[in-house]
Amino acid sequence: MKRNARIDLLLLVAVAVLAVAPLVLGLGDHKEEPFAGADAEAETAITEIDPDYEPWFSPLYEPPSGEIESALFAVQAALGAGVLAYYFGLRRGRRQGAERAGAAPVAGEGD
Repeated sequence: MKRNARIDLLLLVAVAVLAVAPLVLGLGDHKEEPFAGADAEAETAITEIDPDYEPWFSPLYEPPSGEIESALFAVQAALGAGVLAYYFGLRRGRRQGAERAGAAPVAGEGD
């Protein structure tokens, strides 16, 4: 097995362990919503400390349900991942093109 393949496999195992460990260990079982986001945790902590707290502002758009909010977050994450993948793919393609052209510098880089 090549070194890169071994590293990739170890990273996949680490991600799987990090995703499954909280479920297997029962972390968060004592809570009403065990894996709520940090925003919900912060809101709970603030209302416990100061029940009369008034937020400084309200959201521009409040989704009608949690499922729609999750879907919008997933779309935002997918768009961000797409932009990053495009950028890194473009950089790699330029580098490979320069190597194939006999290490000639690519226009715009190293000026």
